[in-house]
Amino acid sequence: MANLLTDRAFWVNYWESKKGLAVQLPSNYLFHSQLADVIQKDQVKTAIELGGFPGYYAVFLKKYFKLDVTLLDYFVHPPAVNELLEKNGLTEKDIHIIETDLFNYTPEKQYDLVLSCGLIEHFNDTADIINRHIAFVKPGGTLFITLPNFKAVNGWFQKNFDKENYDKHNINSMDPALLKSICEQAGLKEVKSGYFGRFSVWLENESQKSAGVRLFKKAVWLTGKVFTKIIPFESKSLSPYIILVAKKI
Repeated sequence: MANLLTDRAFWVNYWESKKGLAVQLPSNYLFHSQLADVIQKDQVKTAIELGGFPGYYAVFLKKYFKLDVTLLDYFVHPPAVNELLEKNGLTEKDIHIIETDLFNYTPEKQYDLVLSCGLIEHFNDTADIINRHIAFVKPGGTLFITLPNFKAVNGWFQKNFDKENYDKHNINSMDPALLKSICEQAGLKEVKSGYFGRFSVWLENESQKSAGVRLFKKAVWLTGKVFTKIIPFESKSLSPYIILVAKKI
């Protein structure tokens, strides 16, 4: 079985279907607190976002932390990146772009922080894709990976109402214990892997779904939010994300 669960055509169609990609990124952008902790603790100066077109996290890190940032993806549409940069008060000179296939690329430099958000779950061989991330981490640097948790309620929602999107994900990769084990076997230290967020559900291209599906999704979302507000906790069954953080010594 091929490692890749998607292809270039999938991502071209995916991003072309998206509207309003250029948005102002707030200081409390998703995972902001965890990233701030890493940056401050490890005195991060350089960072690379893998598989992150149009570069939301690269732009976020440049805008709020003034890092020297790079975006690497095998599909990059420069006008979309430049529009996002402009929307956030930046220019194309504020970000380095590498458009390449990660599986045919040898890192020319290493970084203090290597991150991806929603990338590794699109590959069958989880250890392989994580090790490709690690190759970009300089000694003393940090690996920061996030992925959705489709073993939770959100996964049930995806499977039943967006099966095509669900099938583009390696559900087995969504296992904090597995992710921690892979990093430890690769020699990384201070490995932390766990569920993040109390509750959420979403659908790609929700506006294209039927009114009934959209209404049901809203009802589930509200119910889950109320429940986890009353009884706040993070868990395999409800948390929408997984975060993996590790150090390269």
